[in-house]
Amino acid sequence: MTTPAQLKKIAPEIIKKYSHKSNLKGFIQNLNTLVPYFALFYLALISLQSHSYWIMAGSIFLLSLFIVRIFMLMHDCGHKSLFKTQLFNTLGGFITGVIVGMPQYVWAQHHNYHHATNGNWEKYRGPLNILSVDEYSRLTPAQQRKYYLSRNVLLAPLGAFMYFIFNPRFNWMLGSLQFAFTAIKTKIKQPAKPFREIVVNQQSRFWKTGKEYLHMTLNNIVLLTAWFVMSMYFGAATFFTVYVISLSLAGAAGLMIFTLQHNFEGSHAADTAHWDYYQGALSGTSFFTFPKIINWFGADIAFHHIHHLSASIPNFNLARAHKEYAHLFDDVKRIRLRDALKEFKFILWDEKNQKIISVAQYKQMKAHTA
Repeated sequence: MTTPAQLKKIAPEIIKKYSHKSNLKGFIQNLNTLVPYFALFYLALISLQSHSYWIMAGSIFLLSLFIVRIFMLMHDCGHKSLFKTQLFNTLGGFITGVIVGMPQYVWAQHHNYHHATNGNWEKYRGPLNILSVDEYSRLTPAQQRKYYLSRNVLLAPLGAFMYFIFNPRFNWMLGSLQFAFTAIKTKIKQPAKPFREIVVNQQSRFWKTGKEYLHMTLNNIVLLTAWFVMSMYFGAATFFTVYVISLSLAGAAGLMIFTLQHNFEGSHAADTAHWDYYQGALSGTSFFTFPKIINWFGADIAFHHIHHLSASIPNFNLARAHKEYAHLFDDVKRIRLRDALKEFKFILWDEKNQKIISVAQYKQMKAHTA
């Protein structure tokens, strides 16, 4: 059994060996992903227009898989690990961010916080924002049932629609209106105050810095322009049918993958006082033993324990790093495709025992202490 101290000692060796980036491999990955994406999108649109619904359904299914891969490439650009050149990571992240509807720079800041606190559930509660056992116990029975149902895997497409399509547009528009209103109000009250100073000093709950707002604005301007052009050319109903279904399905798959990577039976979930970065990689992160074709669409994010050892390791090196150092990760939680659904039951943080548990396990604990 590998201890966090042992992993910490050997981590620099692994990172040095496998963290080298490649512009060529980054370009190839973008090429073999974006070309099929646009081809399938076009096929789905013309199939819907010609009422070839089976072809449309097959196209959307494949399209959704490629969207998952596009998101993973965006994710790698956010870690500056896809391309060797920073400019390419920035441009690649922006383009893929527009395609998946996510302001990449803003998303990356939040995601990097997750990496910095992986396994510390006092600071980060995962994509489901799960409750602790103590918090759950204070809910009424009706509230507990609502909490349980709201984290049902069947709601993943709706959650993806809100996360990828609605929220990034709504938050940007609402924040921009508040931003403009406050700036004008301040200028009226303090005419002598420079407008630049007013803008720089403005605070918003929708972004932390002016750079985040800039990226949100650029992402939305490009994306909304694309929506308008595609709607004019193919018709709004046709375009948004394909767009919303494919992105919602892909987003649902992405949310499910991310959840399973950290919410599973017995997952290590510490508070700040007991948290250890390397413990989080070993026992707070899972390893998907999925077929190679599924791993390809996920850009090998299945080797998530390696990714959390160091986000600087490119996706095309994750499998090789795991293979060479597999003996270090024998105790990392394995999740097979056929077992994935049962892991979604683990939606409570047992802060006393420092792990993730299910509602059923909570009820057993409560019965034993009654």
